[in-house]
Amino acid sequence: MFIALSPSSPDPMYKQVTDQVKNAIASGDLKPGEKLPSVRELAEGLKISAITIKRAYFDLENEGYILTRAGLGSFVSEIDREKLRQEKLAEYRAVLSGILATGAKFGIKAEDLIGLIREIQEN
Repeated sequence: MFIALSPSSPDPMYKQVTDQVKNAIASGDLKPGEKLPSVRELAEGLKISAITIKRAYFDLENEGYILTRAGLGSFVSEIDREKLRQEKLAEYRAVLSGILATGAKFGIKAEDLIGLIREIQEN
């Protein structure tokens, strides 16, 4: 599994790990039942604290993305893809609400943003 952390990202390191694991699960790069690196292995590979990886794995487990078995390790859970889709749509809704509110201050309408999205999609 390849995780790239960015010190310039506004997100904390544990969230970067969490988000990238979620993305790998959603894309199918990580399959249900697949074993994840141990906390120590991943921490050493990324050159960050094991506490950071423990936090990421804890959050992933609480959200149902992974299962941890004492003495065996952490494994990718069977994930409902529709649930993932709905979670991502909710995340996009929140971001887009902020963009629309900011855009309104500058006279940018929803139609302008829709045009931008279509333009980006075509390229």
